[in-house]
Amino acid sequence: MGNDGGSIPTRRELVREAARAPSTAQVKETQREQQEHSWTTCPISHKSLARPIVSDSVGNLYNKDAVLQFLLPGDDGEGISSKADCEEILCGRVKSLRDVVELKFEVDTELAEHPSGRAHAPRGRQEAWICPITAKPLGPNVKSVYLVPCGHVFAEEAIRQLKGDKCLQCNEPYAEENIISILPIKEDDKKRLIARGFKLAEQGLTHSLKKAPSSKKRKKHADTADASAKEVAGSDASKNPADPKDRSNTSTPVPANGSSSGIKNAATSSLTARVLAEENEKKKRRKMMGQSSTISSLYSKKDGGKDGAAKGSDFMTRGFSIS
Repeated sequence: MGNDGGSIPTRRELVREAARAPSTAQVKETQREQQEHSWTTCPISHKSLARPIVSDSVGNLYNKDAVLQFLLPGDDGEGISSKADCEEILCGRVKSLRDVVELKFEVDTELAEHPSGRAHAPRGRQEAWICPITAKPLGPNVKSVYLVPCGHVFAEEAIRQLKGDKCLQCNEPYAEENIISILPIKEDDKKRLIARGFKLAEQGLTHSLKKAPSSKKRKKHADTADASAKEVAGSDASKNPADPKDRSNTSTPVPANGSSSGIKNAATSSLTARVLAEENEKKKRRKMMGQSSTISSLYSKKDGGKDGAAKGSDFMTRGFSIS
C-alpha cells in the first residue's frame, strides 16, 4: 500500500466510515442484552442461575454454591473463576455469607409444567419467576426488588403501590432503605445502594443486617490480651515478696505526686511497674553500699581514720603498718 511507485492512501480513504456515538436505541439494546445475561448467568461460575440464588449489597445475582466455593480457603474452587477474577467481580463486597441474602422467588408452576410456557422465562433459564402480587414475570423487562432480611422478591410496582412496613408474604417488618433493587440500571439506585453499604459498615453490620464478624474477632483478641495480662500479674503476686531477688516483680511503684500511673492497658502497666521497681532496687543497693563500714573505711574522713591514721589520708596515702 504505497511507496511502490503508486499513490499513498490517506486516512480518509482508509477509514471510510467515521466512528459515531451510539444512538439511544443502540444503548437500550446493549443494556437489555446485559440485563438478559445478568438475569440468567452467574458471573462467578459462568453457569445458569439456579436456586438457591443470593444477592450482594448492590443487587447482583450469584449462585449460592459458587459463592461458597469462593469463600472456602485454599486454591481456586472447581467450576468458578480464579480467586483474583472473583475478587475483581465482587469488589470486596462479599467476605462471608453474612454479606449476601438468599432470594426467595415465586415460581410459576403452570409455566414450569408446560414447556410451551417457558417462553416467559429468560433464555437459558428453565424456571419462570413471577411477582406474587402482580403475577408479572420477573426478568430484564420488569424492574424487581427484594426485601432485607427476608429476601422475598417482588416487582417494584407492587412495593411502590402497596406501601407498608411489613413483607407481603412473610409479614416480617422492614425499613424503606432495605428495599434492594435487583441489577439496577439507574445511577441513582446504584449510589443509594452503595451509600447504604457504607452506612451499615459504620454501624458494624453486614448486608443481611447481621453483625460483622470482624467486631467479634477484635473483642476476642482484646479479651485474650486482658486474660494474659492478668495471668502475668497473678504469677508476679504469687512470688515471695521477702526475697530480694523477687522484690522487683512484687513491688508496685507509686509516682511522687501520689497519683496512679493512669495506664489502662494491663500488660503495659505491668511492664512499666517492673522497670520502675528495678530502678528503685538499684537505688536501694547503692544506698546500702554507701553505708557499709568496710567500704567507707577505704575513703578519707574528716576526724582521722582508724589506728591513728593521719587526718585526710585514705587507702592510697596512709601506708601499711604491722601491729
